[in-house]
Amino acid sequence: MSSEKLPNLLVVEDDKALQKQIRWAFDQYEALTAEDREGALAQVRRHQPPVVTMDLGLPPDADSVSEGFKLLEEILTLAPDTKVIVLTGQNDRANALRAISLGAYDFFAKPFEIEMLGLTIDRAFRLHELQKENQRLQSMQQPDVLSGLITRDPALLRVCRTIEKVSVSDATVLLLGESGTGKEIMARAVHESSTRRGERFVAINCAAIPENLLESELFGYEKGAFTGAARTTPGKIETANGGTLMLDEIGDLPHPLQAKLLRFLQERVVERIGGRQEIPVNVRIVCATHQNLKGLISDGRFREDLYYRLAEIVVNIPPLRDRPGDSALLAHAFVRRFAAEQNRGAMTMREDAVRAIEAHDWPGNVRELENCIKRAVIMADGNQLTADDIGLSEAGVQDAPVLDLRHARDDAERRVIIAALARADGNVVRAADLIGVSRPTLYDLMHRFGLK
Repeated sequence: MSSEKLPNLLVVEDDKALQKQIRWAFDQYEALTAEDREGALAQVRRHQPPVVTMDLGLPPDADSVSEGFKLLEEILTLAPDTKVIVLTGQNDRANALRAISLGAYDFFAKPFEIEMLGLTIDRAFRLHELQKENQRLQSMQQPDVLSGLITRDPALLRVCRTIEKVSVSDATVLLLGESGTGKEIMARAVHESSTRRGERFVAINCAAIPENLLESELFGYEKGAFTGAARTTPGKIETANGGTLMLDEIGDLPHPLQAKLLRFLQERVVERIGGRQEIPVNVRIVCATHQNLKGLISDGRFREDLYYRLAEIVVNIPPLRDRPGDSALLAHAFVRRFAAEQNRGAMTMREDAVRAIEAHDWPGNVRELENCIKRAVIMADGNQLTADDIGLSEAGVQDAPVLDLRHARDDAERRVIIAALARADGNVVRAADLIGVSRPTLYDLMHRFGLK
């Protein structure tokens, strides 16, 4: 007999005879059983079964379907990928349709043919396995337009997939993140992933242009509109027609221009300074800022109606300090790149340099790290970069993450157990159900971590 663990199948059924029949018929699975909603939820938390068969009529009121539907919703909230096969009464089409609308995988009317149920269960297991594999592969990749982005951070990879999803629409995107986190790279990715990629990508920094010139930069001007306006000049919005316009540091847009930008977003027409003609413009807007726009709204420095026009899709880009491992990963890549650009041959970083980079907070994010490594590559005497070459003190190295998997696992388990005991008000049985282990296992873990 194979020692390989059988996949878990949860059978939720209060009819003992039928429960036994299903268990006997499907011995190719590890058949778990439950007779009511609480028991089923405990099994889901503990064993995370890929497939569940469940009767809609459950105690305490087996003649009603309320407990069954409540359980169905709770299972799919706890484990959204679980395939739930609902067993209904004969001529119970309304409940079958409701179950499917709530997310059930399939339904069978009692009495059912065990062979047909077996085929459906087998198909559900196969689909669950394929979806898990697909999710695993997707979580490890990023869109082609962001192939130059170097990261292994799950949060940033989720941002990449969000960018890929929103690009196909024309929704206005608001990129939020600290300076140096790569907001312009993300904005260009939105453009390159969209149907507008063959048209122009135009970027303007609202903080870098004096207020008295910003209006003419954005909206353009007619000849003779003001002193020095020797010819008619289209603005950036008009220039980006058909393509994408990035408004960087949108939080610094002067209040009078906010009203004019809002009108453009509503009407999609611009009027040049000194002009009377309304010019229609078809452009996709991507905005970015490192500022807290909601805070600016509270201070009366940013229009709330403009914010909601710009924030159709909001993307938060995590800072480098919140991306474990990415600082060292990026540093190695920058060393290779700048060593090639500066003809320094093969350069590497010493262990003290890597640990110093991991311990540093990088308030300037990727831009600061990039400049730091470029300077080190140019100035270093040898081909091995030290912490001194990079300009970082070794004083903070003790704060670098300790790469001890057992220690990290123990720390994570301890935190989860403390949180579960707190939520269960010290009830060990309830806490064990919450974290999906048996009561003896939880007692062993509590003894191991000194939790009484």
